[in-house]
Amino acid sequence: MRVLLGPRSGDLADLYAVPRRPWLRANMVSTVDGSATGPDGRSGSVNNAADHRVFRTLRSLADAIVVGAGTARTEGYGPTDVPVVLVSRRADVPEGLRGHEAGRVLVATCATADRLDEARALLGDEHVLVLGDDAVDLAALKEALVARGSTSLLSEGGPHLLRDLLAAGLVDEVCATVVPQLVASDGPRITAGPPVDVPLSLELLLEESGTLLGRWLVDRG
Repeated sequence: MRVLLGPRSGDLADLYAVPRRPWLRANMVSTVDGSATGPDGRSGSVNNAADHRVFRTLRSLADAIVVGAGTARTEGYGPTDVPVVLVSRRADVPEGLRGHEAGRVLVATCATADRLDEARALLGDEHVLVLGDDAVDLAALKEALVARGSTSLLSEGGPHLLRDLLAAGLVDEVCATVVPQLVASDGPRITAGPPVDVPLSLELLLEESGTLLGRWLVDRG
């Protein structure tokens, strides 16, 4: 893996070190023609070995992983070395994230969630964060996680959650991989929802066998 732009040396952990805390970065992958998933509807069918190495590095640098419950279900999430924080208006906990050690999985939801009692029974009251009445208050979620000591946060999507985090001004960095593949499907882009206008500055660009891996910092002006 060679550096095209940015520091000329260093391992991946050094190249992707967060510059300050708290810090929220998102990590997404897409094909050359812009699809965030393959024909099977999963990002796992378009990522490759180079992307997976960066994926593992970013997880190793995170204190918590923030992900939409639908994405966690589709991608077959299980527990990780750091807490997985599910964002769900319904307080939905996918099967693969049930029955694990307390504190490995949290849910961020709202007061009107129809599965709130079930989530509390599965995870414990202290691991269900009720943030907002009818929708999840993402700014309050970031504050709550930082207060718990999770100051390096990694969001892995999905596209709607990433768009909402960007719209709320909560994202510091977007790590975007472009794989040398075309799928010509109607799959989602890495963001989805109402338009946002978020300028970015390229901090780092890596390349391996045609795969481009970039660190894009949100330009706060």
